[in-house]
Amino acid sequence: MNNREKLNRFLSLFNGSSKVLIVINADPDAIASAMAVKRLLWRKVSEVAIAHFNKISRPDNLAMIEYTEPGLVALDDIVKKEFNSFVVVDSQPDHNEHFAQFSYDAIIDHHPLTCDTATYADIRTDYGACSTIMTQYLKLKKIKPSSKLAAALMLGIKTDTSDFTRQSSLKDIKAFQYLYQFADNNIVTKVERAALTQEDLNFLGSAIKQRKVINNRVFFHAGNITKPDELVVVADFFLTLARINWSVISGIYGKKLIIVIRNDGLRKGAGNTAKEAFSMYGSAGGHKTMARAELDLKLIRREIKAVNKKALGDWIISVIDRTAGKKIV
Repeated sequence: MNNREKLNRFLSLFNGSSKVLIVINADPDAIASAMAVKRLLWRKVSEVAIAHFNKISRPDNLAMIEYTEPGLVALDDIVKKEFNSFVVVDSQPDHNEHFAQFSYDAIIDHHPLTCDTATYADIRTDYGACSTIMTQYLKLKKIKPSSKLAAALMLGIKTDTSDFTRQSSLKDIKAFQYLYQFADNNIVTKVERAALTQEDLNFLGSAIKQRKVINNRVFFHAGNITKPDELVVVADFFLTLARINWSVISGIYGKKLIIVIRNDGLRKGAGNTAKEAFSMYGSAGGHKTMARAELDLKLIRREIKAVNKKALGDWIISVIDRTAGKKIV
């Protein structure tokens, strides 16, 4: 099935009586992709809403929402029975327990296929961003994106490819070039400059002081956290250090142990490592250079009696070592 056939198949799922809910784990790529779906279905369906279940706290993500106005709604505020069609973008139903409450008509994603349960699935693992897929959908439909939508899609591509330095393809570059002519680049600049809050800086300072460096890998376990996005900030920062190949950053949020992994793309993939090491304790996976795990502390407690800060930090190091060897190559 070529891309045009895929788009026609996707659009055939909906009609004038469709009330569509797009469910996302909100980050720039997911937000932009959901906005593109909403534009594609404009005037074709009765209603479209975008719902997110994660707490949005990173200043760049908040700035993106402020300037692109995607109209996000918290999933807890959604009445499920008011919708009859469900779509997930930039993720898959088994990536988080919050997705599981819906049966999806469509999945559009660039992560490896893990859950093919929808009527329609467009999975393109050779793409660096879901926003690239959605840009192609818009082009095929001959829809000129608004300046805000184009800016959002540019940010989605830039974020998930780390400015084309990881997991990117020529398709991502061409999509970015296409969007550039329509986008409000002032939005892109404003969002990218909103990098850190004072709280993020304090968290990063603690991570720097308490980091452990083993075999060119840096580890930091924060204990209890209030903003999971801070783990991403630290993971990305530590990978900029000289002679650091891997960054493994973790913290407890609610009843979950969250682990964010980054690597330089020159050795064993972060996604495969996370899946092999942690999938038996919860959800885990990702790309070659970036991965995430959200684990059930009850399952971990069966292996280690104590789940205090030191014990969990040591356990993460030991599991990574056991999975990939003392030296990840």
